[in-house]
Amino acid sequence: MASNKNKLAFLSMPAPASYVAGLGRGASGFTTRSDIGPAREGPSAEVVAEAQARRGEEPEIDPEQFQDPDNEYGLFAGTTYEQDDEEADKIYDDVDQKMDSRRRARREARENAELAKHRAERPKIQQQFADLKRGLSVVTDQEWESIPEVGNLTRKKRRKDERTFVVPDSIIVGDRSKSEYENSLDTRQQQANGFETPADTGTMTNFVEIGQARDKILSLKLDQISGTATTSGSATSVDPKGYLTSLNSVVLKTEAEIGDIKRARMLFDSLVKSNPKHAPEHAGRMVAARKLIKAGCEQCPKSDDVWLEAARLHNNDDAKVILANAVQHVGQSVKIWLAAADLEQDAKSKKRVLRKALENIPNSVKLWKETVNLEESATDARILLSRAVEVIPLSVELWLALARLETPERAKAVLNKARKSVPTSHEIWIAAGRLLEQGAVDDPDKSTETSNKELELVDRTIELGVRELRRHQVLLTRDQWLKEAERCESDGSPRTCEAIIKATVSMEVEEEDRLDTWVGDAESAEARGMVGTARAFFPDQRNLWRKAADLEKAHGTKESLDGVLSQAVHYCPQAEVLWLMSAKEKWLAGDVPAAREVLEKAFIANPESEQIWLAAVKLEAENGELGVARELLVRARTVADTERIWMKSAVFERQQGQYAAALETVSSALSKFPKFAKLYMIQGQIRQMEKNYSAARASYAAGLKACPKEITLWVLASKLEELDGRSIKARALLEKGRLVNPANEILWAESVGVEERSGGAAQAKAMLARGLQECPSSGLLWSMSIWAEPRPTRKSRSVDALKKSKDNPLITCTVARLFWAERKIEKARQWFSRSVATEQDKDIGDHWGWWLKFERQHGTPCAQGVAAEPHHGPVWQVIAKDDKNVGKSTKELLVMAADALQ
Repeated sequence: MASNKNKLAFLSMPAPASYVAGLGRGASGFTTRSDIGPAREGPSAEVVAEAQARRGEEPEIDPEQFQDPDNEYGLFAGTTYEQDDEEADKIYDDVDQKMDSRRRARREARENAELAKHRAERPKIQQQFADLKRGLSVVTDQEWESIPEVGNLTRKKRRKDERTFVVPDSIIVGDRSKSEYENSLDTRQQQANGFETPADTGTMTNFVEIGQARDKILSLKLDQISGTATTSGSATSVDPKGYLTSLNSVVLKTEAEIGDIKRARMLFDSLVKSNPKHAPEHAGRMVAARKLIKAGCEQCPKSDDVWLEAARLHNNDDAKVILANAVQHVGQSVKIWLAAADLEQDAKSKKRVLRKALENIPNSVKLWKETVNLEESATDARILLSRAVEVIPLSVELWLALARLETPERAKAVLNKARKSVPTSHEIWIAAGRLLEQGAVDDPDKSTETSNKELELVDRTIELGVRELRRHQVLLTRDQWLKEAERCESDGSPRTCEAIIKATVSMEVEEEDRLDTWVGDAESAEARGMVGTARAFFPDQRNLWRKAADLEKAHGTKESLDGVLSQAVHYCPQAEVLWLMSAKEKWLAGDVPAAREVLEKAFIANPESEQIWLAAVKLEAENGELGVARELLVRARTVADTERIWMKSAVFERQQGQYAAALETVSSALSKFPKFAKLYMIQGQIRQMEKNYSAARASYAAGLKACPKEITLWVLASKLEELDGRSIKARALLEKGRLVNPANEILWAESVGVEERSGGAAQAKAMLARGLQECPSSGLLWSMSIWAEPRPTRKSRSVDALKKSKDNPLITCTVARLFWAERKIEKARQWFSRSVATEQDKDIGDHWGWWLKFERQHGTPCAQGVAAEPHHGPVWQVIAKDDKNVGKSTKELLVMAADALQ
């Protein structure tokens, strides 16, 4: 024992002063924390200075900092480095080198002496063992082999080096081949009679013994069946009734399945050793599976699937503990929280778990839906959904669920908020339409007319929804809209279904294929039992009657047209347009009493119809019955009382020269309809006709304040100032109008006109260029730009205009005028025809006037303009609304417009 202590006595001794561990056997070159000092940095210079200032100490100043010529912090830090400074630096460098050469020998000798003294005091480990290393040169091979191995003399338990290796594929493939069966013999086996079974001993197989052994094994297995065997002492009996039932519950595995399980287990063990983050198990061994899934939870704490599988393999109480631990690692997993809620038995505990889940994952729609479904009170569910849509404003499901729980009025507000939050959702627009339909149908106290107006609002809502969705680039296909319509019909909303069909029936269908497509869609919907959807494909009866009347008007006689219109108003008495068509045809035929009779019947069917009242007034006024017309207007203001009737009353008095009565009518109308811009226009125009410019200016100013978005008011106010000789004021008004109504071509065109009329051609051209920058697709501005160009460049300018404005009718008419000026008659005629090709273009009277003016010189004036009955156009409106031209026909107005065009 004593020798043992002396042998290990060096372990308790202190190490030599210059000892470096492992240096003797060459294990040097590493450093430790004690060699490099602490990892944390010391305080910065700013922190030290601040601490010294708090203690009242003065900061230490390095006296040498001003002596270094390369580190100029002091007085000369900001001066320019010139040639004199460079020469001075060279002189100082030469002096330093001279002084250094004089002292170099003494300095080097002193440094060598200090280094030798240091090494003598603290020699290296290599120098200390140098003599011993030299002595190893005389050691023989036998002495070297007899040196014992280094053992563990520190008396500390060393960790065993347990290393695992992945099973090679060759072993796996070899094990797989053990259970394979050969179904063919190679050539060698066939030559050696491989098909014959050798019987060396000549014995016969005893099948009786094999059967007895099988029965014995079967009896032993039956004795081991749990639940059907009762053991008393050493005897075992089997329940004969439950025997077959128990056999049905036994899972039989073939030899191939058992081999597959063994091979799978071997592969899984290899997989777990190579990658411990994945560890599946499947063999029906529950204990082994639980142990394995526990290891999986430790190795993969961030995998929610592993935790859910662990909970599935345990009973209810243990599963709760497992999921509680899972929440600590994957608290953002919705599946973990839902599984934890499913483990709870009572609703109160489930609510508690789900509310805790919402605290961790407030943006989960699924958690909010599960929480709301557990609420029994509609009020509590409404409160939860209100909070849910605040947290998740983009969830359409939550918005719709909240709207279903609200009252009809509050549901409208909810859906409006939802539409603003999710402008790309078609479900919200459909829900809004169904809500309006429900409000119109469910109230039995509402009149039929009120219900019809509310149902018409459903059509407008769905139509607006389709437009808004297109504006936000949400392009649902036609089939998707049809499915939504059928779903609305199934849910009991036939009017919403009809509105969807009306708004989308022409989508993705060519005009020539519409009839066949619509009939096919209606028949397929009818075959599916969706009668309301099928009915919606067919247009309203009044549209059919109107088409029939247009057909008779174009290809039939007056008698046949009168017969069709008579039947139309009989079957569709609420269709105002049919009454007006019937009265107009009789009036044009010269039968004014018959026209009055039709309008009287129309009054009975539609007593509050604005259009019928105004048609009756126009009929009487243009036939010289001014007193009757005035009386009709008074009755219309009492019965219908609409802003348009008041406006027509003021216009009627102005046309008759009764300016005072007209102004009085306008004042009364403005008290009822202060936002109707045309009343301010009429008032200002009457004041302007009376040369009362200040009153007209006040009327226009009041109108602009009430209706700042009305473009015509800005133009009229500007023209009034220009007429009064205040072009600067006109420019200021138009500039203000452009600020209130940006990117408006009419205001820009009027601004260009003001500059041209003021004599500023350069300013007008600059203003036109600015307008085209803000309105790059404006046909009006491009037309003005073409005429502002010199004659040689107009053609190229018109090509640019057509590309930018996408075949605007104004540009088309301008191109036709260019061809007319170049004497290209046929091309000009073709382009004039293109300018009035569509129904919208036919309403522009200026284009018909230019065409009439062209045909006067180079052809025969056509009557198409008279049949089109235009209503718009800058020059056309000025002529048609002139009080002097009241009562003139369309043909006369067209001739006057052609004469006025320049």
